[in-house]
Amino acid sequence: MSSEDQIVLYDIPSVPPCKTWSLNPWKTRLLLNYKGLNYRTEWTEYPDIKPKLQDHVPPAKSPLGIEYSSPAITLPDGTWIMDSRAIANEIEKRHPTPSVHLDSPVLSKIEEIMTKIMPALVGIYVPLVPQRLLNEASHPHWYKTRPVWVGMPLDQLQRERGGQKAWDGAKPYIDEVTKMLKEDQSGPYFLGKEISYADFVWAGYLIFMQRIGQDVWEDLMRTAGADAEVHGKLLLGLDQWTARSDK
Repeated sequence: MSSEDQIVLYDIPSVPPCKTWSLNPWKTRLLLNYKGLNYRTEWTEYPDIKPKLQDHVPPAKSPLGIEYSSPAITLPDGTWIMDSRAIANEIEKRHPTPSVHLDSPVLSKIEEIMTKIMPALVGIYVPLVPQRLLNEASHPHWYKTRPVWVGMPLDQLQRERGGQKAWDGAKPYIDEVTKMLKEDQSGPYFLGKEISYADFVWAGYLIFMQRIGQDVWEDLMRTAGADAEVHGKLLLGLDQWTARSDK
């Protein structure tokens, strides 16, 4: 395939060795990998996202004031799309096989859980992302925007909403996902043997936790409890599509 047939994925780089780390770009990368589509990554630091996208996509209406974000893609016909779910909708429409079952009730349930688990763990990941993952070029943007979002300095956030209290707050949602993964034991995915976009949503979150650090991953698995292995089995089942994370 020529470069003219390529999708361009705008993703946020990490410190070397540069790999995908953020959960939302992971959803899109897994989708593109699973569909077998030709794409390349254009690594884009946080302060460069808005300048790169603003002439091509309308700003998002976000309660957090996030107008432009990663992931975004440019399709071979010149169409620009921002937001992982909007990307999934269009990719599924243009490339319906293999389906990722966007109409599955499991997906809507997982998406709802994500709106709860991320705020519960904000004291864990928001302070650690710049410390462990971001290049210096993105530090000023992160340290300017995130305290506004959370309503306090990040060191205060870590003290007041981090640690064990954060994991305790997230446990009911982690337990709910664990239960969902156990419901159909014919395979490691939410739909048993059938891969769906719900798997990409949760796998993106799991990989995000891994990328932050082994200590965070171990805390997540400890919080998941006796049946924590179902999360590892999901990742193992997606291994061939998570392999490409840096191109």
